[in-house]
Amino acid sequence: MAWEIYDWLLDRARSESTLRQLLLGLQWSVAELEGVGLCFSPAHTPRTLPWSGTLRGRPASELCGWIRSFDAAEACVGAVSVNACVNGPHNTTLARAQPLAASSPGHLRVFAHFAPLLSGAKVVVVGRYPGLEQTFADVQYHCLERAPAPGTLPDLASEYLLPEADWVFLTASAIANKSLPRLLECSRSARVVLMGPSLPWLAEWADFGVDFLAGVCVRDSEELLRIAAEGGGTRIFDRAVEYRLLALC
Repeated sequence: MAWEIYDWLLDRARSESTLRQLLLGLQWSVAELEGVGLCFSPAHTPRTLPWSGTLRGRPASELCGWIRSFDAAEACVGAVSVNACVNGPHNTTLARAQPLAASSPGHLRVFAHFAPLLSGAKVVVVGRYPGLEQTFADVQYHCLERAPAPGTLPDLASEYLLPEADWVFLTASAIANKSLPRLLECSRSARVVLMGPSLPWLAEWADFGVDFLAGVCVRDSEELLRIAAEGGGTRIFDRAVEYRLLALC
């Protein structure tokens, strides 16, 4: 499954467009090609990126291909370019997705939506979400994080916890860091929610074991770029983007 996912994404991201703008922010990276795409920025990037200042105007076919790179910054450029091509104005999967009720902080609305369904279930969340402990106060769950903090487990715990889980919430940023294929493989017995602003809206995720897509729709691209450029994280959910949900099963 490993490269199959990336080859499929590249096939669906085919575009004749060229890069209009790319921003590598502290928290979020944003690209403008056919549409506007997001990807969670890598935690560490070199001070001397050999290609910085040279990407504008390059074809989508070139930049999207960087999604196969094991260099974190290049992979981020590739992933955000794929999203900018896939999540364009004519994406029918995104058009079918429904906005989530604004009853909780924007970045936690997916969890607030599913919380009533998780009573007694074994739940694993891959990725750290500030404030999740309040939203999931009545849910027994484990949170896995590549750089674990207090209250989270290292990502190697996925090999042990995911095969036994009933529900798995997977951050779509795992696409760029190449961990997603194995995470999906380990989650085959669970109901899987693939989520986050890094999500490419494609219904065929169902073929890889995904049951729900929970990504974002960009509402204000200028506001999104401004917030990302100023180091914003969860603030993008205030006005720039909104979470939407689509069941694939």
